[in-house]
Amino acid sequence: MKSQLFSRFLLLLPWVLIVIIVLDIDSSRAPLPALAPRGGGGGGGGSGGARPAAARAPPQRRPEAALPTIYAITPTYSRPVQKAELTRLANTFRQVARLHWILVEDAAARSELVSRFVAGAGLPCTHLHVPTPRRYKRPGLPRATEQRNAGLAWLRQRHQHLPPPQPGVLFFADDDNTYSLELFQEMRTTRKVSVWPVGLVGGRRYERPVVENGKVVGWYTGWRADRPFAIDMAGFAVSLQVILSHPKAVFKRRGSQPGMQESDFLKQITTVEELEPKANNCTKVLVWHTRTEKVNLANEPKYHLDTVNIEVLQAQELPWLESLENELMVVW
Repeated sequence: MKSQLFSRFLLLLPWVLIVIIVLDIDSSRAPLPALAPRGGGGGGGGSGGARPAAARAPPQRRPEAALPTIYAITPTYSRPVQKAELTRLANTFRQVARLHWILVEDAAARSELVSRFVAGAGLPCTHLHVPTPRRYKRPGLPRATEQRNAGLAWLRQRHQHLPPPQPGVLFFADDDNTYSLELFQEMRTTRKVSVWPVGLVGGRRYERPVVENGKVVGWYTGWRADRPFAIDMAGFAVSLQVILSHPKAVFKRRGSQPGMQESDFLKQITTVEELEPKANNCTKVLVWHTRTEKVNLANEPKYHLDTVNIEVLQAQELPWLESLENELMVVW
C-alpha cells in the first residue's frame, strides 16, 4: 500500500514543481510599457521619442474655406447637345471644392432651358448672357469673345470693392471639354499663370508646353508653333490677383485671328518665362477637347409630335432645327 502511494507521489511531483515555477514567474514579471508607433524620420524631436498612439494628433487637413476659389468661365450657345454638354460639365464641377461656375449664354436674354438647368445644377453658379454681334458670326472669326469678356467683367466687378488678398484662380472651361478632377488640384496652386497639356486638339493626340529645368521653353503643337503662346484655351489658368491687377486685359476682336485669342490675351498679363508648368512638368493630359458628335435628327417629326413635352433641347419643335444646328456649328 505504501509503495503504491509513494509511486503516485513521484509521478505527480514533477507536474507540481512545474506549476509552482510558472506561477512564480508570472507574479514577478513587471508590466511592459505600451509601445509607441515608429516615427517616419528615424528619430524624435526635442521630446526624445515618439508619442504614444493615443496622444498623437491626427493630420491636419486644410480647411475648405482656406482653399482658393476656382472660377470657371463657360461660354455656351443653343444647340441640340447644349443641355447634355452642360450636364456632363456640372457633374464634374460638383465634385470640386470651392468652385464658382460663370455660365455665359450667347443670347440676348437668358433662355428658359439654361435657367432651369442652373437652378437645379447644385453648385454655385452665376448665369450671364451677351449676344455675339451678327457681323462676327462668320466662319473664320474668333468665337465666344463677348462671352468670355462678360465673365471677366463680372469677376472684376465682384471683387473690386473687396479687400485683398482675395485668393482665387480663373480658367476658361468650354462646354465641349472633358476634365479630370486632378486638374483642379493642379491649377489651385497657380501663383500667376499656369499651363498644362490638352488632349485631342490641333490634329494631334495632344499638345503641350515643352519644359526644361522647370521652365517652358517651347511648344509641342500641330498648328503654328510660332505663336507667342501656342496653347489651347483649355490649357492654362490665371491667378485672380493677376486678373484684378490687369483690368484692361480682355479678349480682342479687332486684329485677332482664329487660334490667336489665347496668345493675344496672355501677352497682356505674362511672359513665357513666367509660366508655371503643371501636370508633372506638362507630361500628363488632364483635359481633353472631346466635342460631342453631331446629332442626327433626320427622323425628328415635323408634325404629329409627341403629346408629352420632354425638355431635351431648346426649341425642339421647330421644323428647321437641323438647319439651325448646321448654321451654328459653322459659326462656332
